Amino acid sequence: MSLSPSDRELVTEELGREPTPAEAALFENLWSEHCAYRSSRPLLSAFDSEGSHVVVGPGDDAAVIALPLAAPDGEETYITLGIESHNHPSYVDPFDGAATGVGGIVRDTMSMGAYPIALADSLYFGAFDREHSKYLFEGVVEGISHYGNCIGVPTVTGSVAFHDDYEGNPLVNVACIGLTDEERLVTADAKTPGNKLVLVGNATGRDGLGGASFASEDLSEDAETEDRPAVQVGDPYAEKRLIEANEELVADGLIRAARDLGAAGLGGASSELVAKGDLGAHIELDAVHQREPNMNALEILLAESQERMCYEVRPEDVDAVREITEKYDLGCSVIGEVTEGNYVCTFEGSEARSASGEPSGEGNEPRGRETVVDCDAYYLAEGAPMNDLDHVEPTQPERSLPDVDLTEAFEAVVGSPNTASNAWVYRQYDHEVGTRTAMKPGDDAALLAVREAGVGLGFSSGADPNWTDAAPYEGARAIALENATNLAAKGATPLAAVNCLNGGNPEKPDVYGGFRGIVDGLAEMCSDLDVPVVGGNVSLYNDSPSGPIPPTPTLAMTGTKAGYDAPTADLDGTGTLLVVGGGDDRSLGGSELLAQFGGSDRFPAVPDDASAIVEAIADVADFESTLSTHDVSHGGLAVTVAEMVGEAGADVTLSGAVSPAEQLFSEATGRVVVETTDPDAVRERFDGVAPVERLGEATASGRLKLRVGETSLDYSAADIVDLRSVIAAELE
Repeated sequence: MSLSPSDRELVTEELGREPTPAEAALFENLWSEHCAYRSSRPLLSAFDSEGSHVVVGPGDDAAVIALPLAAPDGEETYITLGIESHNHPSYVDPFDGAATGVGGIVRDTMSMGAYPIALADSLYFGAFDREHSKYLFEGVVEGISHYGNCIGVPTVTGSVAFHDDYEGNPLVNVACIGLTDEERLVTADAKTPGNKLVLVGNATGRDGLGGASFASEDLSEDAETEDRPAVQVGDPYAEKRLIEANEELVADGLIRAARDLGAAGLGGASSELVAKGDLGAHIELDAVHQREPNMNALEILLAESQERMCYEVRPEDVDAVREITEKYDLGCSVIGEVTEGNYVCTFEGSEARSASGEPSGEGNEPRGRETVVDCDAYYLAEGAPMNDLDHVEPTQPERSLPDVDLTEAFEAVVGSPNTASNAWVYRQYDHEVGTRTAMKPGDDAALLAVREAGVGLGFSSGADPNWTDAAPYEGARAIALENATNLAAKGATPLAAVNCLNGGNPEKPDVYGGFRGIVDGLAEMCSDLDVPVVGGNVSLYNDSPSGPIPPTPTLAMTGTKAGYDAPTADLDGTGTLLVVGGGDDRSLGGSELLAQFGGSDRFPAVPDDASAIVEAIADVADFESTLSTHDVSHGGLAVTVAEMVGEAGADVTLSGAVSPAEQLFSEATGRVVVETTDPDAVRERFDGVAPVERLGEATASGRLKLRVGETSLDYSAADIVDLRSVIAAELE
C-alpha cells in the first residue's frame, strides 16, 4: 500500500509542504485501517465502557479493572485485560504469525505495569477436511504453545472453530490478563517535557516492515510468498527477559509511561505515546540499537521487530534503567526526549544509504544529520479521516430444515471438529505454570486463583462463526450471553470484557452490514448484562480470493467469585439432571446440525432477562448441592450431555412442544445443565426468572442413555470419546 491521493493531500495541507518519504510511510501506516480504525471507530461508541470498577478503559495498550475486595480494609488489586489479532501474519507464516501475536499482547499487558498471568486463544480456520486448513491449524497451535510455554505464561482457555469461509484467511485472536495495583500502574501517555525516551529490548532489524498496512488490505493469492517480509519473527527467550526486566523497572518506579512496539514499530509507539500526553518528541533514529547494517530512517521507524518497549524515563533514572536492562542482557538506547513541540525524527546519513532509503550513489558526500519527520504528533496519531461506507442490512434465513435420522445426526454433531474435544490443542500448552490455574482448560471457563485479592477470576473467550454467519446481530448477542453463561456456570459473576471484531472488506456493503450487526449485537447484550466492554481490537480486510470471512466478534470476558473452587462439567453420578435458563425459542439457525446436513432457519432469540438468568446460574453453581454444571451452546443439548459423561453416566429423557431435532440440537443460549442433589432449591432460585426442566438422572454406569420422541440412543463413555477425538485422531 501507499498513502492514498486524498490522504496525501490532507497531509500536505497540514504540513504546508510535501511529506518526506519517511513521513509518507509513517502516515500510511498510522492512518491505515489496522491502526486508525477508519471504518469501525464511528461504530464503537455503541459499547458501554464505564463502571465503578473500571480504572483505565479503551485507548491504552490494555484496560485496567479493580477486583472486588475480599476484605473491606484491604488494598485494591487490579487486573489488566487486552486482546489482539494476528490474522494476516498467521496465514503467511502460521508459526511466527501466531507466536508474535502472543508476544504482542503480553507486551501490551506489561505496558500497563502489569505482570502477565494468563492467556486465551480463539482460533478460526477453514474446513477441517482440507489439508491447508490443517497445516495452518498445526502451525498456529505450535507457535502459540512454543511462545507461551517459553515465556512462562499459561494459556488457560480459548476456542477453535472451523468454517469454509476462513479457508483463505484464518483468524488468530489472543487475549491476556495481567496483575498490578495502583502504585505499579503505568499508562501510555507521556508526562513531562525533558524526560528521556528509552528503547529497551531486542535490536531492530528489517522484519515486519509495513505490517500495519499489510494488515489493512485483502490477502492475495500469492500472500504466502510475497508478504512474508511483513511477518515478524519472535524470540520468546528475549521476551521472558523483557518481562522480568519490566517487572523490576516498574517495581523500582523508574517508568513514567510505556508503549509496546507493535504495529508501525518505533514510529507508531513513540508518536502515540507523546500524542496521548498532548506533547511532542525529538528522536535520533541512528541512536536505535540495530542488528542489521545500513538501515535507513524509514526502516528504523517502521520495522516491527519484536520484543521491544518504548519507555518515558526521567533523566536521573536513565542509568538505573540501563543497569537493569544490562542485567537481563537486553539492548537499551536513549533515542530522544519528550518535548512541547512537534514529533521530530532526525537521522545521520551515510555514504551507503540516504535517510529515505535510496542509495546515495558512488562519489556522493555523506548527508550529515537530516530531519526526516517533523509533524504534529496528535495529527499523526489521531488525524486520520473516518470512512463513511455503504451497508446492506443482513436478513434472517428462511426456515428449511433437513429430514435427519437422529442417530446419524447425533454422531455427526458430537463428532464434528467444531464440537469435538480440543484436548489436542491445550495439551500442548503449559496451562499450570504460575500455580494460579484452579480450573483447567476443557471446561466452560478457566478459573484463576488471585490470592492477592482473595478471589477466583473466571476467564472465557470465543465466538461461533455459524451463529454470526446466519444472523450477525442476533448471533453476536448470543456470543456475549454464552461467554457470560460460561463464567456463571462456574459460579463467577461477569466483571468486564474486551472484544476482537473481525470482518471482511468493509468496502463491500453486505460485508459492512454484517460487521455493523455484530457491533450492535455485542454492544447491546453486554450492556444488558451490565458488563462494560473496556477495550478491544478491530481487524478488517480479512478477505481473500476465497471470499470474506464470516463476521466474527471474539469476546474475552472475566468474572469473579469468592474462593477458587467450582463445579466441573464432569458428572458426579449421584444427582438429578436439570436444564435451567434460556427462553422458549428452539430454532436451529446457526446450529452445527445445519452445518452438517444443510438447510436453514432463523437464529434462536436470546431470552429477555439475560442478566437475571446469568445471576441465577452463578448462584446455583455455588450451591453445596450442585455437583456439576455445563453450559448449552455449540451442538445443543446433545453435545452438552455427551461432554459431561465420563466415569459417571446419564439417563436422559427429552420432551416438549418442539421437534426432537430442535430439542437435541438447538443452540439457544443462556442455558446450563445442572447436576444437583436438591432440585427444589434450583427451582426456587429460578422461580420467576427462567424455566427449569428435568432431564433425568446421573448414573454410575458411564453410559449416556438418551430418549427423545420415538428414538433411544445409548453410548458408552468410550464411544463418546471416540466420536469426540476427531481432531487428535487426524493430527496425531
